[in-house]
Amino acid sequence: MARRRVTSILSVHIDLGAGRRGVDMGPSAIRIAGLTQRLADLGWTVLERGSLYVREPESVKAGRTDARYLKEVLDVCTRLKEATEQALARGALPLVLGGDHSLAMGSIAGVSNHFHAKGKSVGVLWMDAHTDMNTPETSPSGNIHGMPLAHMLGHGLPQFRKLAARTPAVRPERTALMGIRSVDPNEADLVRKTGVRVYTMSEIDERGFSTCLAEALDRVTDGTAGVHMSFDLDGVDPKVAPGVGTPVPGGLSYREAHWACEAVARSGSLVSMDMVELNPVLDERNETGRLAVELILSAFGKTIL
Repeated sequence: MARRRVTSILSVHIDLGAGRRGVDMGPSAIRIAGLTQRLADLGWTVLERGSLYVREPESVKAGRTDARYLKEVLDVCTRLKEATEQALARGALPLVLGGDHSLAMGSIAGVSNHFHAKGKSVGVLWMDAHTDMNTPETSPSGNIHGMPLAHMLGHGLPQFRKLAARTPAVRPERTALMGIRSVDPNEADLVRKTGVRVYTMSEIDERGFSTCLAEALDRVTDGTAGVHMSFDLDGVDPKVAPGVGTPVPGGLSYREAHWACEAVARSGSLVSMDMVELNPVLDERNETGRLAVELILSAFGKTIL
């Protein structure tokens, strides 16, 4: 009899890293769409680890303009890092529901620390319309949800870099970004310098999604203990995923998004996952919340047959 798989679900109710309110309610919308029962029906043992919260913007000061709400974001990422490490130590696959994408610094640091202690490393598959590789020096907004990958690659503020036991938390040669179609001018310099592999929508259109995805998976699994998949719902075309705060036209199709998740599942390499940036305030009858559940199920092994 096959060993039953275990996942540990943690909701992170944070929108302080974003430029508009609402994504802190994303985890609730995903749960309302039936995530827990659907995972159980798929054969997973689901461990509910509750929620992490931050204070509302009305009750705290934004602080420095180039890294808004730094103290609060650092605090929740620290707690998420610890929760991620605990889940992995118990043999569970951490599934983090967001919340804005700044939380990825906590989840990536946690999975990096877990495997670093074993002398191993992880790859990162970053599904997003944006590269999220700004630093406080380059960010046009100071919103930290545009900075997490830069910090996990060893750039930016030491407070965030030090979340991980190793610097960088993940190696650029084991990092691939897919669906990219919006990069800030000053951010692009760092993207090029790091050597991460960026699959823009233009390249995907030209070369084909299948080819690009296969290359990306080869990159993030080569010599690693597995893959952390960080899925920002704005990577999907806004016609399919309207409930996001920073929509960019021309994104991944419904089938391409599922294809990526299904391919990760088939590879057997998934060790942790984020599903972030769902904004129920902007959604249409929880359409994007239901999409988030379906994508998670695909990444966790759901197939047509």
